Amino acid sequence: MSSYVFPPPEQASVAVRGSSARYAVSRIFCVGRNYAAHAREMGSDPDREPPFYFTKPASALTPSGSTVPYPPGTQNYHYEMELVIAIGAPVFKVRPEAAQAAVWAYAAGLDMTRRDLQAESKAAGRPWDTAKGFEQSAIIGELVRASESGPLTRGRISLAVNGVTKQQGDLADMIWKVPEIVANLSQLYHLQPGDLIYTGTPEGVGPLKPGDVIRGEIEGVGGISLTVGEPA
Repeated sequence: MSSYVFPPPEQASVAVRGSSARYAVSRIFCVGRNYAAHAREMGSDPDREPPFYFTKPASALTPSGSTVPYPPGTQNYHYEMELVIAIGAPVFKVRPEAAQAAVWAYAAGLDMTRRDLQAESKAAGRPWDTAKGFEQSAIIGELVRASESGPLTRGRISLAVNGVTKQQGDLADMIWKVPEIVANLSQLYHLQPGDLIYTGTPEGVGPLKPGDVIRGEIEGVGGISLTVGEPA
């Protein structure tokens, strides 16, 4: 039996609707600029850009309903409401027609972002890690099995801050659909159960302040909530 100098961290996991068993998470992939209107509000041309990805550590996972402190190092902390895919079978270099079979579940997610740090990274041609991969930056609701929801090709996705709607779109507006995302990412990685994919956000992202309450909803999947606390 192995021994450790320090106790290993708790296994990151997500609740599953209708089950006491949890989904253990090893990796979190995120798709950048996957809704045309959001790509334009971020200053990009979505018509010429293939999908690209960034990652968050599994330790960034935070359950819906949490209160998280306003993060350090930023003055421009943003929400991004997203559909999340949970992989349920090994898949590598698969075609889109076969990729849907590897999708085990879906969830509502929030990709929290230190937007000012992201802007600085973009301007300097540097990675986005400090902007995207910080503590408690991957908020997630309970997983809903794909066998219950069916393939998600359309459905309303929305987010409100303090009761005021800020983001509203449809999953049909995604530039790259669920099977295409899984197929494309599988050209680069051996995807496995334990992999989550945040699929991008509609337009309307914006800043938050301590005391703000976020509530999001994805048709056919469910809701998510988050409260912003005072800086730690």
